[in-house]
Amino acid sequence: MRMYDLIVKKKRGGEMTRAELDYIVGGFTAGRIPDEQMAAFLMAVWFRDMTAQETADLTLAMVATGECADLSALPGQKIDKHSTGGVGDKTTLIVLPVVAACGGVVAKMSGRGLGHTGGTIDKLEAIPGFRVALGEAEFFAAVKRCGLAVISQSEKLAPADKKMYALRDVTGSVDSIPLIASSIMSKKLASGADCILLDVTVGSGAFMKRIPDAVRLAKAMVAIGEAAGKKMAALITDMDAPVGRAVGNALEVAEAVEVLKGGGPDDLREVSLALAANMLYLAGHGPVEACRRRAEEALTDGSAFKKLCAMAEAQGGDVSVLNDTEKLPLAACNCGVVCPEDAYITHLDAEKIGLASMALGAGREKAGDAIDMAAGITLLKKPGDFAKKGDVLAVLHTNDETRLKEAQRIFGDAVRGGDTPPPKRPLIFARVEKGKAERLADWDDILAKERGEGT
Repeated sequence: MRMYDLIVKKKRGGEMTRAELDYIVGGFTAGRIPDEQMAAFLMAVWFRDMTAQETADLTLAMVATGECADLSALPGQKIDKHSTGGVGDKTTLIVLPVVAACGGVVAKMSGRGLGHTGGTIDKLEAIPGFRVALGEAEFFAAVKRCGLAVISQSEKLAPADKKMYALRDVTGSVDSIPLIASSIMSKKLASGADCILLDVTVGSGAFMKRIPDAVRLAKAMVAIGEAAGKKMAALITDMDAPVGRAVGNALEVAEAVEVLKGGGPDDLREVSLALAANMLYLAGHGPVEACRRRAEEALTDGSAFKKLCAMAEAQGGDVSVLNDTEKLPLAACNCGVVCPEDAYITHLDAEKIGLASMALGAGREKAGDAIDMAAGITLLKKPGDFAKKGDVLAVLHTNDETRLKEAQRIFGDAVRGGDTPPPKRPLIFARVEKGKAERLADWDDILAKERGEGT
C-alpha cells in the first residue's frame, strides 16, 4: 500500500477497508506516515465522510495501537458512562455512586478538563488526598470493595487518538462526526467495560451545537460500540446553559454532594437520575422505569452518598470534606455580578460561562496548566428566572483578584435578558439505542430556531 493512493481514494469518495485503515492509523502512530499525508487524509474524511463500517473500522484500528484494559477479574457487567463535555457537568460524581448503590459495577477511567469544559478527574482531586493514579491491583480492589472507582486515563489506551487529535486541532478537521465518534469510542472500547452509556450534550456549551448533529453523533458512537460487541445507548441532553448552579471543581463537588444527600438543583437531579437509570438498564438490572425508581431510592435513603464516601476513602480522599463541604477549598475573593435592570433571564451561554470560569483559574488552556480548585462561578439566576435591578445573578470565586475583571467581562457577554420568560428547553431530548432515536421531548421550535426560521 501507498499512503498517496489511499489519500486519493478517500478524496474521490472511496470506502476504506479495515486493512487500509490499519495501515494508515498504525503507520501514522509509529511515525512511518508523515503529518502532512495524515492531515490530507483527515481532511478528505472531513469532506467525503465515512460509512458506519468505515467509522467502526477506524475506531478499532485506533484501539489496536495501544493496550486494552482487561476487567474480566471484576464481577458482573461492568458499566461505563461518557459525556461529550459541558459546563458545570458534575453528573458523573452523582451517577456513579447511585449506580453502585443499586448493585452496578463501575470501573471508570476519566480524563482531565481542557478549555471551557470540566474534567471528572480534576473535580475528584478537589477532595484533599484523592488519588486518581492507582495501579491495577489497587484499582480492582477499590471496585470490589465499593462497587466503583475512578482513575485517570492511561496514555497507553488508544495512543493514535492523541496524535490524530493534535493534528486535527491545527488543520481544521476537528468537527467531523466520524472522526469525533472514533476519537471518543477508541478510548471507551479500550477501557474494557461491557456496557457504555453516552451522554451526548447539545447547545451553546457543548461541542454539538445543533440537535440533528448530536443525534447523528450519538447514532455513530452507539453503532461503533455495538459492532464491537458492547451494550450501548445514548441520551441527548441539554447543555445550552450550565447544568445545576455550580461551575468549578470544588464548587461542583459540593453541589454533587447536595444532590446525593437528597437536595440540589432540580435539573441536575433529573439528568443524573435519567443517566443512572439507563446505566442500570444496560447492565441488566431491569426496565428503565424500574431502574429509575431504584436510583431515586438510592438518593433518598442515603446509600448513594455512602458509596461516594466509600470510593473517596478507598482512593485516599478526606471523607470529612464530603460530610462537611465547607471544608472543601474556598476562594479568597468572591464577587457578585448584579443585574443592571429588571428582566427575565432569557439565555445563559454555557460556553461563555465556562470561559469566564477559566478566566477565574478553574480551567486550563493547555494540558499541564495548574488550576485553582476553589475558583469558579455560583449561578443564582438561571434562564426563566426573573431578576430585579440590583439582584445578584452570580458569584465569581477566585484566589487571584486580578482575574476578576476579565471574568466579569466574559460573564456579562454570556447573559441575555428580556421582558418575557424564554421557552423552556427540555433537559433530555432523545434516547438512542440500536440505530433508533426515540424522542423524549418536543424540539420542533428549537429546530426552527437553529434553521433561522421565525427569528
